[in-house]
Amino acid sequence: MSEQKPISVWNYKPWWCQPWSILLTGVTLIGGSWILFRIFWLTSLVAIPVLAWMGFFLLIYPRLVASDDLFNK
Repeated sequence: MSEQKPISVWNYKPWWCQPWSILLTGVTLIGGSWILFRIFWLTSLVAIPVLAWMGFFLLIYPRLVASDDLFNK
C-alpha cells in the first residue's frame, strides 16, 4: 500500500489566505497601530484580537483540518 501524505490546508486556500499573508496582515495592523497612535493600551486593544485571529488560522485551524477526515471520505 502507498502511504498517504498529510493533508495541508494551505493547498486549498487562495493566495490571500496563506500563512505569509496572515502574518503580514497581522504585523501590519499591530505595527500600524503603534506607528499611528503610539499609545500602548490602544495598540494592545488592536493586538489582542489580531493575535487571536492569527493564532487560530495559523495554529489551530490547520491542526483541526489535518485531524478531521473531511478530505479522506
